Amino acid sequence: MAYINTFIKIAPDSTATEADVPTSNREPTPIHILQYQLLTEKPYHYTHEDLTFEVYVRRQGFSAQELDARHDEIWHDLFQKGHPCMRASSLTKKYGWGAHYDDAGKIAIYPVESDEYQQYADNADDVLFAMRSKRA
Repeated sequence: MAYINTFIKIAPDSTATEADVPTSNREPTPIHILQYQLLTEKPYHYTHEDLTFEVYVRRQGFSAQELDARHDEIWHDLFQKGHPCMRASSLTKKYGWGAHYDDAGKIAIYPVESDEYQQYADNADDVLFAMRSKRA
């Protein structure tokens, strides 16, 4: 899903009042942790597809040489099926992070307690909730 000028608020059933930095010792590194790392290191650098691809190649452990040689093939194979957007991420469902898509569809995350979160929640062109963790 490609969002433009959209803000994803934390899920309605989230109990987060402050954002938590996700941690885990599992291998491979969980998707939401890689998303957190990438989006905090480079806000508004990744589109949904770019973020999905970067998370995938990191989890799969492709070498730089293999990625250089097979980038287009890996991309094509990965996107033969759909991938969940930030509405389904644990960051927005559980950990208290809102996700903003700018006018180029690039993503940054903001802690629920921040002024920026509230500004986007009040003023984005489109405001959606993250998906609930449990059925209502």
